Amino acid sequence: MGKLINIESKEIYNINHVIGSINIPQETLLYNREKLLNKNETYYIYCEGGHKSKRVVNILDLYGYDVVQVLLK
Repeated sequence: MGKLINIESKEIYNINHVIGSINIPQETLLYNREKLLNKNETYYIYCEGGHKSKRVVNILDLYGYDVVQVLLK
């Protein structure tokens, strides 16, 4: 099982997040992807509305990462 990553700001993450997820704000994740992610692992990315996670997943996919967008209801 891969890691579940919430890409909201720390403030939003602290208010509401999925238990077991880790918080890496979207800018931090995108600009530091080589240090934070391993291309041999799967990452499940989510945010509150789905728009940011879709963008981040598309970008990380272009760089060769195994990423899946998770939509919350």
